[in-house]
Formats: sequence, structure tokens, C-alpha cells
Amino acid sequence: MDEMSWSGRQGVMVPAAARAMSDPGATGRFGTYGGRYVPESLIPACHEIETAFREAWSDPEFRGRLDTLLTVYAGRPTPLTPAWRLSRELGITLFLKREDLAHTGSHKINNVIGQALLAHRMGKERLLAETGAGQHGVATATAAALLGLKATVFMGERDIERQELNVLRMNVLGAEVVPVTTGSRTLKDACNEAMRHWVSSVDDSYYCIGSVMGPHPYPWMVREFQRVIGEEARAQCAAELPVGVPDYVVACVGGGSNAAGTFAGFVDTTARLVGVEAEGGAAATFGRAGVLHGFRSLVLQDEDGQVTEAHSVAAGLDYPGIGPEHAQLRDGGRARYETVNDEEVVQALLRLARTEGILAALESSHAVAWVIRAAESGGIAPGSTVMLTLSGRGDKDIASIKELL
Repeated sequence: MDEMSWSGRQGVMVPAAARAMSDPGATGRFGTYGGRYVPESLIPACHEIETAFREAWSDPEFRGRLDTLLTVYAGRPTPLTPAWRLSRELGITLFLKREDLAHTGSHKINNVIGQALLAHRMGKERLLAETGAGQHGVATATAAALLGLKATVFMGERDIERQELNVLRMNVLGAEVVPVTTGSRTLKDACNEAMRHWVSSVDDSYYCIGSVMGPHPYPWMVREFQRVIGEEARAQCAAELPVGVPDYVVACVGGGSNAAGTFAGFVDTTARLVGVEAEGGAAATFGRAGVLHGFRSLVLQDEDGQVTEAHSVAAGLDYPGIGPEHAQLRDGGRARYETVNDEEVVQALLRLARTEGILAALESSHAVAWVIRAAESGGIAPGSTVMLTLSGRGDKDIASIKELL
């Protein structure tokens, strides 16, 4: 782990890696990760977005409008719910940060409203987006409808088949859903097609990336839009816990936006940060440094450096890379990344549903699965406090759950 540094605001010793969750500067680098690896034709667009975001983020009017929409439209703040029965069974105190209760059913709306407002401010007419589980696509379609923008969403053919409900929701909201039939026909390939389309339509279109990935400024910008999760949870935990900070802060990780937003609220505390990946898509665990979709990070690849296919029962975690800031947090030792398998995920989904009456998304159930395993094996000590971000609800996964069962 990196050297320790003093945090005067908290009065505790925290890892120097905490500085990672700040402004990465003009280069967009998180240590050796991040950056901007895109065709020359997209460099001006990335610079334009960075300039626009910096100006908007320092504009009280923009921030005020964003805060208003997050409150009166998206339903923030989301509650921190004690998982009473599951806590008793596990011998810990478990709190759930309920992003599943946000409008459209997941944390995605936080980032998309922010980016849609930015696109509108920049004079763009259309939002482009990639989606895996469909939640980012639904959020994009929703924000586009709200602000009077067009929306085109690229989605892998396999994901369209297993997320039929979300495809219908996007269509009802007025978005065009473009099936991607190349490669593994999942999230990675949807990203490829969205970026290709952006190259040809950059003048009137804004690429609304769904996670903390892509070329600078996206990983930083998306984390800042998702920071609201961690800041709310931090204040809510302070009101609930005698010591103010939980022992563990846990979130699922694909690209890693809900985890980045959550960790940003706790990175300067003594809380242990744990990101949970799908065993078949665990870039932080099994990946090597490489370039993917415009950024340098940890990527699943073969001995020749070719990107390999990821697998997860959850379409939203079916991605062979991880956000560059997560790679830095892992290397610096500030966060650890664990894996769970599909069977553990399904059992965790059922257990949470039957103990708490909460149907979590398959993505979120990865985090639940790790907490259950760690608590029952002694990896989390009895009596510990755990704050888990429940990134989305499981309505979209009913067909998949039926098939899995």
C-alpha cells in the first residue's frame, strides 16, 4: 500500500491513494491509467467536452439545475435501508444504499441527467449511448425525452434478447435502439459501435458514456456525476453509526460507475473499499494493462494482447475492462476487488428477496453475494458494519432469473 497521509478534515490516517479521486488534470491520468486514446478526429470533441464540463461544473446555475432535477425528478436522496433480517442471519450490520429506488430503477440516472444537461448546454441535438443491461439506455432515453433531445442507443444482440423489457422501455420513451451483431454481441461491442457512430456525427451528437470508462474527461466526469451516491451515503452513515463510518463499503463493478461514486464519498475515511466483479469478467482481478475504448486500464486479454470475451450472468457486468481510476485504487491498495460466480449471484438475489423483500438487479447481487460469503466465512468479522450500494432493481432480470431457476 502507498505511504499514509494525514486527512485533517477527518482526523484519521488514510492512504495517499485517496488523492486519486480528485481532478486528474488536463491529461486525464490516474497514475499510469486513463488518458485519451481515440482517433484524431475525436480529439477536438473530447477537448470540447472537457472545457464545457469544467465551465458547467463551476457554474452555480448548472449545478443548481442538476441538483433540482436529481431531487424532484430522479428522487434523490435515495434512502439508506437497514437489512434487518439478513443482518441477523450474517451477524453483521448491513445497510443498503437504495439506488434501485431512483427514477428508471438504477444509479444510471445520476450520470445521464448530468451529461444530458451538459449536451443541451453545448447545443447538441442527439444523445448517443451504449448499453448492456439496458439501464443506461433507459436512463438516456428518459433524459432525452425530458430535455427534448433525440436518442440513439447501441445494444448487443445477446443483451437485447435477455433484456427485452428495457428495450421496450427505450422504444416507448422514443429512443432508437440499434442492435449490434458483431463480436460477442454484448456491451463491449455496443461500445465499439457507439464510438464509431460518434466519429461520423460529432457535430450534432453527444456521446453519453454510461460508466467511468472511455477517453478523458469521461472517467472523471462520470465519477463526479455519481459522487452524489457516496456523499449521501456518507452523511446517512454518520447519522446511523456511532463511529460515523462503516467498516466496509461495497459495490459491484463492471466499468465501475456506481462503485466509483460510492467510493468517492469514503475514500478519505478508514472504511475498507471493496469492489465485486463477475468471475468471468474480472478485469481488476485477472486483467493486464492495455488500451480499450479510448482509455488505458486493466483489460482481459490473451497472451498476444487481444481483448478476450467477458462473461457474466448480469449483462451490465459483461465487460472486459475496468475504469482507470479503479485500476489505480487497486494498485495503490486503497480498494480491493473480489469475484463471485453466477451461482453465488443467483442465490444472493434470492436470499435478499426472501429476507428483505427487495429484488435487486443481478449486477447488484454480485455485491450482496460477496458480503454473504465473507460474513459466513469470517472474512468480515462478526459485528462489523457494512454499507452496500444496491445499484439497481431486478425487474429487468425477471426473464433471466426464470431461466436460471
